[in-house]
Amino acid sequence: MENPIKKLLGQTAIYGLTVILGRALNFLLVPLYVSVFADPKDYGVVSILYSWVAFLIVLLPLGMETAFFKFISDQKEDKQKIFQNSLLTVLGFNSIFLLLALVMSGTIANWLLLPDHPEYVILLVLIVSVDAIAALPLAKLRSENQSKKFASIQFTSIMVNIAFNVILLLFFFDKENPHMGIMYILIANLLASLVKPLMVYKDFLNINWTFNFALAKQMLIYSIPLILAGFAGIINETIDRILLQNILYDNYLTSHPPTEGIEKSAMNYAAGQVGIYSACYKLAMLVTIFLQAYKYAAEPFFFSNAKNQDQNKLYTKVMNYLVAALCVVFLGVSLNLQIFKYFIPNEAYWIGLTAVPLLLLANIFLGIYYNQSIWYKLSGQTKFGAYIAIGGAILTIGLNYIFIPKYGFMASAWATMIVYGAQMTASYLLGQKYYPIKYNLRKFCLYLGLAILFYFIATAFNIEEGMVQFFVHNTFIVVFVALIYILEKPTKQSPPKVDDQPQRKTIIA
Repeated sequence: MENPIKKLLGQTAIYGLTVILGRALNFLLVPLYVSVFADPKDYGVVSILYSWVAFLIVLLPLGMETAFFKFISDQKEDKQKIFQNSLLTVLGFNSIFLLLALVMSGTIANWLLLPDHPEYVILLVLIVSVDAIAALPLAKLRSENQSKKFASIQFTSIMVNIAFNVILLLFFFDKENPHMGIMYILIANLLASLVKPLMVYKDFLNINWTFNFALAKQMLIYSIPLILAGFAGIINETIDRILLQNILYDNYLTSHPPTEGIEKSAMNYAAGQVGIYSACYKLAMLVTIFLQAYKYAAEPFFFSNAKNQDQNKLYTKVMNYLVAALCVVFLGVSLNLQIFKYFIPNEAYWIGLTAVPLLLLANIFLGIYYNQSIWYKLSGQTKFGAYIAIGGAILTIGLNYIFIPKYGFMASAWATMIVYGAQMTASYLLGQKYYPIKYNLRKFCLYLGLAILFYFIATAFNIEEGMVQFFVHNTFIVVFVALIYILEKPTKQSPPKVDDQPQRKTIIA
C-alpha cells in the first residue's frame, strides 16, 4: 500500500512547482516591462491594474473551491452534483459581474484614475472572470488526485502568457505608444487564462443545468467568511499600491495651483511613483518565491509530525533553519543591490532601490509568521488567523493613509515591514497562550540581529560601487553563513544528552 504521506508530498511538490514556476517566470518578465516602458508611469498603470486583480481573484470564485472540498469530504451530496452546483453558482455570479462591468467600464476607468482607457477595464474583467470560472474544474482535478493534468494545464497557461508577452512586446510594441504595451500585457494574460477552460472543456459540456438553491446557500454560508479573510490578506499584500496612487494623486492636486492639465499631471506623477515602487518591490519577491516553495513542503510536514513526541524540538529546529535561510537571502540581495539593480534595466526606476532592504526585512517577518501559523492550524483555532489578517489590514490602511502624503512610497515600504512584524509578534504571543511551541528566541534574535547589524556595518562604509564593494559586502555574507553553520552543526554528544536526560524541559535547538 502506498505511503499516504509520501503520496501527499509528491502531489504537493507537483502543485507547488507550477505556482513557484509561475511566480518565477512572471518575476523574470519585469526586466522586459521596465525596458519597454521608459516612463515608470506606464509600468505603474500595469501594477495598479494587477493590484485590483488580486482582490477580484479572491471575490469572484466565491470561495467555492474550498467549499467544494469541504462538502465532498462531508459526503452530504453526490460529488458530481456538488461540483455542478458550485460551477453554476460561480458562472451565474461572474456573468452578472461581467455584464455590469462591461456596461460601467467607463465609470470604473474614471474611478481607477484611467479615464481615457475603459478598454483596460474590459480586458481586466474578462481575465478575472475566466480565471474564476476555470477554478472549479481545476479544483475537481485536485480532488481526483490528477495532479499531473492540473500541473500541465497551469504550466501551459504560464508558457502562453510568457510567450505572448515576449512576442508582442519585443516584435510589435512601439515605444512611442505605451498604451499598446499595456494592452499587449492584458491580451497575453487573457489568452493564457482562456487556456484553462479550453483544456477542461468536457466539464462544461457535461453540465447538468439543474440548480440546487438550498445547497448553494449552504456552500455560500461556509465560503463567505473565507472570502472576508482572503480580502484582509490581500489588503496587506497589495493595497499599498492602490493607496499610493490615490493619495499621491490627491496630494498633487492640493499642493499645485489649479491649471489646465493638472489632473493629467497628477495622474502621471502618481502612476510613476507606483511604477518605481512596484518594480523595486519585485526584488523583495526573491524572498517570497523562496517562501512559496517552503510553504508547499512545510504544511504537510508539520501536520504529519503533529503527533510526534519530539514535535516541539522539531518545530523549533525548523524555525531556526528558516530564520537563518531568510536572513541569508536578505543579506544576499540587500548587500548586492549594485548587481541586482540591473534586473531593472532602466535607471528611471532605481530611485526606489532604497525601499528594497525594508521590503526584504518585511518578507522575513512574513515568512516567520507563515511558519508560526501552524499553531492555529494544528489546534483548529483558525479564527485567530482571520483576526490577525484583519488587524494587519486595518494597520496597513492607517499607516499608508497617514504617512504617504509626506514620505511617498517609502511610507508604504515602512508600513509593510511594520505590519508583517506586528502580525509575527501577535501570532507568537497568541500561539504561546493557546498552543505553546518553545521556539529558541535567543537564536532567532541572534540571527536576525546579526543580519541587520552586518547590513548596517557594510553599508556604513559607503564604498563606491565596484569589485571592492562586492568583495567587502560578500565577505559579511560568508561570515554570516559560517556563523550559522557553526551554531547549527550537530555535535556527536547531542543525541546521548537528549536520551539520557529526558526530564529536561528546556529545548536547546
